[in-house]
Amino acid sequence: MEAPSTGRPMRADARRNYERIVASAQEAFAEHGPDAPLEEIARRTGVGIGTLYRHFPSRDVLIEAVYRSSIERLSQRAHELLETHSPAEAFEQWLREQVKWVMANRSLATTLKAGMDHGSPTFTLCKELVIDAASALLVAAQDAGDIRPDIEPRDLLRFGHGIGVACETTPEAAERLLAVTFDGLRTPGTGVRS
Repeated sequence: MEAPSTGRPMRADARRNYERIVASAQEAFAEHGPDAPLEEIARRTGVGIGTLYRHFPSRDVLIEAVYRSSIERLSQRAHELLETHSPAEAFEQWLREQVKWVMANRSLATTLKAGMDHGSPTFTLCKELVIDAASALLVAAQDAGDIRPDIEPRDLLRFGHGIGVACETTPEAAERLLAVTFDGLRTPGTGVRS
């Protein structure tokens, strides 16, 4: 995760505080939603509220940083899976992780998108990262002959988002819906059963 550039490098201790605040905020937002008290986030991090506000002058700035960080991790995960799994396994595992991400972060994403210009640098970066991740996985699985050639990267993102939203209150249904989705995405006669 990279702190936004302020024109000068961040000291090592300041960078650690920044990263720890983002991690604590991610946990607090997952537990309490985007309205989690900032004082609680500072307490969890072990810093004073002044330190939190030096890095994040408003709740919206903190939400944006948490969102960007989580998208960066989700995107990086796609590339890690491609290095350690077959294309079909990487594809399926990442779609599962995308569904979990949607279920865990939808309220945060909704709050962020409501208050952010869709042309903002963060919004643009996050969109590029997930499309790049989906493209890398999809191309590898299609090249291996595992996934139908008529599927596009945005389709993969739509499947993950749709299942995540549909299963937000019934997470136990996600794996069943994913299994049906995988059956429909596979090239006939192929498939990984996880």
